[in-house]
Amino acid sequence: MAASRRAVIAGWVISVLASLVFVFSASMKFMGSPDLAKGMEHLGLMKIPVIPLAILELTCVAIYLIPPTSVLGAILVTGYLGGAMLTHLRVGEAVLVHIVLGLLIWLGIYLREDRLRALIPLRRS
Repeated sequence: MAASRRAVIAGWVISVLASLVFVFSASMKFMGSPDLAKGMEHLGLMKIPVIPLAILELTCVAIYLIPPTSVLGAILVTGYLGGAMLTHLRVGEAVLVHIVLGLLIWLGIYLREDRLRALIPLRRS
């Protein structure tokens, strides 16, 4: 079943807004501020090079935003979020933001992608 034009537009809006969170996060890693170093130390990631992490983050988001590879991108972004959640859980921090972001990633693609709706149909009685 093809999505309505409104659903596709809403899906793109949600997808882009969720992606901006990752773009912002990657840009902070590229800038390498003292706050970033402090935050990485707090998470126990002092020796992790942040530039490759930022490149990985942007690559996953780019794959997510390209329509033919969007489902793969959603899977990759979800994996990235899973790693972030585990890192935050290790130090006793909340992960609700990560869960909501993951749900938005999948909601956005579900609304705009016919292939995904065919795999996961929501039935109405």
